[in-house]
Amino acid sequence: MRASLPPLVEPAAELTRDEVSRYSRHLIIPDLGADGQKRLKNARVLVIGAGGLGSPTLLYLAAAGVGTIGIVEFDVVDASNLQRQIIHGQSDVGRSKALSARDSITELNPLVNVVLHEVRLEPANAVELFGGYDLILDGTDNFATRYLVNDAAVLAGKPYVWGSIYRFAGQVSVFWEDAPDGRGLNYRDLYPEPPPPGTVPSCAEGGVLGILCASIASVMGTEAIKLITGIGDSLLGRLMIYDALDMTYRTIAIRKDPAAPAITGLVDYEAFCGVVSDAAAEAAADSAVTPQELRAMLDSGRRVALIDVREAVEWDINHIEGAQLIPKSTIDAGDGLARVPHDRTPVLYCKTGVRSAEVLAAVKNAGFADALHLQGGIVAWARQLEPDMVMY
Repeated sequence: MRASLPPLVEPAAELTRDEVSRYSRHLIIPDLGADGQKRLKNARVLVIGAGGLGSPTLLYLAAAGVGTIGIVEFDVVDASNLQRQIIHGQSDVGRSKALSARDSITELNPLVNVVLHEVRLEPANAVELFGGYDLILDGTDNFATRYLVNDAAVLAGKPYVWGSIYRFAGQVSVFWEDAPDGRGLNYRDLYPEPPPPGTVPSCAEGGVLGILCASIASVMGTEAIKLITGIGDSLLGRLMIYDALDMTYRTIAIRKDPAAPAITGLVDYEAFCGVVSDAAAEAAADSAVTPQELRAMLDSGRRVALIDVREAVEWDINHIEGAQLIPKSTIDAGDGLARVPHDRTPVLYCKTGVRSAEVLAAVKNAGFADALHLQGGIVAWARQLEPDMVMY
């Protein structure tokens, strides 16, 4: 086992009678004890997002006695969140996630000071925000924010715990550019560049097993407690990979990339990561139709082949009447293209328009010069034309 990192936080002066009673099961652990609990009391931890990973992490950090917990969250609670975002309840649907999370934390442990940052994390505010905390926890679900958190943490000199989830799998690591003993590294040493746009579906598109969030978040919270108190061997320099179906945990080493350029400032992370590929953006530039335009095309009797490029499990939830299912995965593999009709104008749609734009480029490249795609996908269609449609 490698040597533990020094504790991040100095201990508070004392624990109150109520704190001794509440945290007694911590106090009788020799490695943690009163000193570790006092460090937790003095700690300031910032959690990015009160979603799938943020929810259980926030609850357990609060239960553990972290003195100040900051929450960066600007979204509202949706019914689809409740399958995994356990800090919220049915009565919170439509409420601010930040306020809902604060109420749950206060009910669990009123000794914790909760600081809300109901803003979108951006290059303009990230470094200053991070400067007010000892440790950052990032459980966000998009690459643009992950790279922003990493670069801002480097510039602010802060360590952070990172986690990600997708379907039945998850990953966790610790990054800290300024770590002692030459152990410093950051997220770009693991992932120097984001994946090509359109190649990695989000949880909203690909799904996630709700209880997986608890598995990954518990590791993230454990790493936070270890860093704050200076106990154990952290995941700094290691990537933990969890497969819920195989029920396996494994770790791989992460090493500093000597070729990686120094992080000296923040950039436009949406542009850096891209939403769609250049080919998709070019193909969609003059080949997108709105829901109203598509409705008019269908009503006019124009020969249109309406093609749903989502997966079969999504089709089973909802689809536009008259559409044909040709999943993007089959088009990427090659055999799906043969199913695209040649005698009609192909109009592609997915959930939000990202996947259909990628497929549009492939379809046009295959000779369907008049192909179109639905801007905003079936979400926009339902919102504007079929508000009673079941949505996921």
